[in-house]
Amino acid sequence: MANPLIKITDIKRNFVLGNEIVYVLKGIDLEINKGEYVALMGPSGSGKSTLMNLLGCLDTPTSGRYILNEKDVSQMRDDELAEIRNKEIGFVFQTFNLLPRTTALDNVALPMIYAGHGKSERIARATEVLKQVNLADRMDHQPNQLSGGQRQRVAVARALVNKPSIILADEPTGNLDSKTSVEIMKLFGDIHAQGNTVILVTHEEDIAAYAHRVIRLRDGLIESDTSKEFQTNKI
Repeated sequence: MANPLIKITDIKRNFVLGNEIVYVLKGIDLEINKGEYVALMGPSGSGKSTLMNLLGCLDTPTSGRYILNEKDVSQMRDDELAEIRNKEIGFVFQTFNLLPRTTALDNVALPMIYAGHGKSERIARATEVLKQVNLADRMDHQPNQLSGGQRQRVAVARALVNKPSIILADEPTGNLDSKTSVEIMKLFGDIHAQGNTVILVTHEEDIAAYAHRVIRLRDGLIESDTSKEFQTNKI
């Protein structure tokens, strides 16, 4: 059997606040396979945001190991982590994080600049993913000319542009109305169906229900880890 895409072993993350040490993650073991669709849930203070930052290589653990795509990223330097983030992870944030005075096409192409791709290749690939998220007719529009749902589609296209191993979405529908949220979640479903690994961080049960596996955190530990097959057997 193939190795898991993500393998986390006894991950702990502490933060020093003044004279106090805050133990946020208290020993997490987790495996996620290529092509899974996972929701991370938990109340405020459960450690889900900290875990997301570790999974996204935005932070490193205090102790433990994190193997991502067969590379040990647990103790990498910041520049090494930046390279891994750009190649392996596509981020989608609640606040879209688009450059305001830049077209949808240029926003989407931006990660390819950091990856060292030439201009013609960037335009071709950015055009391809904007078509994939049904924004072919909005490529020359700036964010302030787009609706919230369209802006989030641009953000999703940008996350896909470097063909990452993982799409990591942090509260991706948090700023959207319910109808637009459904459209964005359908888009994530389409992306997953094309073979992408999707990890969704949410506090909303109806959004987590789109995932095939739900991992719940509480007090810095995994409280439960449930897959759809088991959920459908529940009475």
